[in-house]
Amino acid sequence: MGTHHTARIAILAALLTYSCSQPAPTAQTQAPAAAPAAQPSKWGIVIHTGAGNFTLAGIAERRDAMRAAMNDALMAGHKVLAGGGSSLDAVQAAIVILEDSPLFNAGKGAVFTHEGSNELDASIMDGGTMRAGAVAGLKHIKNPIKLARLVMEKSPHVMMAGEGAEAFAKEQGGIEFVNQRYFYTERAWKALQDALAAEKKKAAQADDHHGTVGAVALDQHGNLAAATSTGGLTNKRFGRIGDSPIIGAGTYANNQSCGVSSTGIGEFWIRYTVAHDICARVQYKNMSIQAAADAIVQGELKPIGGEGGVIGLDSHGNVMMSFNTSGMGRGYMGADGKPTIMFMADEGK
Repeated sequence: MGTHHTARIAILAALLTYSCSQPAPTAQTQAPAAAPAAQPSKWGIVIHTGAGNFTLAGIAERRDAMRAAMNDALMAGHKVLAGGGSSLDAVQAAIVILEDSPLFNAGKGAVFTHEGSNELDASIMDGGTMRAGAVAGLKHIKNPIKLARLVMEKSPHVMMAGEGAEAFAKEQGGIEFVNQRYFYTERAWKALQDALAAEKKKAAQADDHHGTVGAVALDQHGNLAAATSTGGLTNKRFGRIGDSPIIGAGTYANNQSCGVSSTGIGEFWIRYTVAHDICARVQYKNMSIQAAADAIVQGELKPIGGEGGVIGLDSHGNVMMSFNTSGMGRGYMGADGKPTIMFMADEGK
């Protein structure tokens, strides 16, 4: 009996020793699977077609056509989002519609430089990855926003300009080139002649409608994207580049805060890094996106002559539109597919 008892004790001791020698389950193996990322409470797309000190009468002849083009842009972006597509694809689709219209200062309707040519800028940013692409000083690209996207996805760079950017486009393929004559519109040419005449008289020539176009979207996966495209300022010289292609000034998107696209006198937007500042206030000061935008556009820029406006969406789908001019072409379409399009400051109040 003593021998059997001793043997059983030895076996139990061996088993205990073996179990103690095995590694304990780690916290990672014990923890339940991570919950899926929270979906946005709202998804949608917001666009702008430029801010300026214009009047309803001043845009009367073009208003219906502008509204139709803006509706088409909203529908193009909404179609992407409704199908579960990305916010990047949505903003690009919307911007392409606006670039192809002669009514806005982007793509086809780009304004003229002092020398009578056209130089186009654009940028796009992915709020999920913080990647961005921008182009400036383009003269032969039909849709600058497509090339900005290509810079983001097919190069290690953020911004390309002029002949180098166009050489990159040829190398990559898939980008449509056009002759400078493509960009001619009677309205833009007349604006240049008026500016040149005012310059000779040493009189200030007001640019009553900046016409830059932009879009911000939040998709069903919770990702934000922003994009902006422009022909710049009428009568610009010396290769002047504004805020539109500058990430953080004219365009910015971050899933942790918001997406913003700007329009206005770019020099102010660059110095105040407007798009990024709005998102930073949302992220770090817990301000609403509308309050953050108003604090900058109305509180800081307006007193110093920084005319213009911004649009945006935060990570929850809240819409922002803020401008300090008499009007800004702007529109929004949410999941319900109903468009809201406005031009003057007193609309929507």
